[in-house]
Amino acid sequence: MKHLLGHLVLGALLICSVPVEAHKAKRDEAVKSLHGGQALVAGPYHLELVAKSGELVLYVTDHADKAIPTDGAKAKATIQQGYEKAKIQVELEPSGDNRLKGTGAFTINQDTGIMVFLKFPEQEAYAARFTPLGQNKKG
Repeated sequence: MKHLLGHLVLGALLICSVPVEAHKAKRDEAVKSLHGGQALVAGPYHLELVAKSGELVLYVTDHADKAIPTDGAKAKATIQQGYEKAKIQVELEPSGDNRLKGTGAFTINQDTGIMVFLKFPEQEAYAARFTPLGQNKKG
């Protein structure tokens, strides 16, 4: 009887300890693009990067595609073409509603890869790897 009760308690604890999430997406999983860029999951966010030569725009939404205000957020993009070229760092600043924007002297081409790090005040930082941009995933 003792063993049966112990097993029941252990089973109840194991069942209760399993986290239940309404939406769990794999990191760097492609999602629906709302602005014509490449969109990926990063933690609780969908990050969509619209990249053209000299300009990056990062849109931030939740998993229901609701805009997340970017006031106070900081982001940095690391741009790299191929494996042997130098990396270019671009700071992205809040640019209205759910956008962060950065500019610089860089060119976007078929082998461009961009790693974006996003941090909201008093929250964890998240990263997404947009690569290669010439082969955007359809969402």
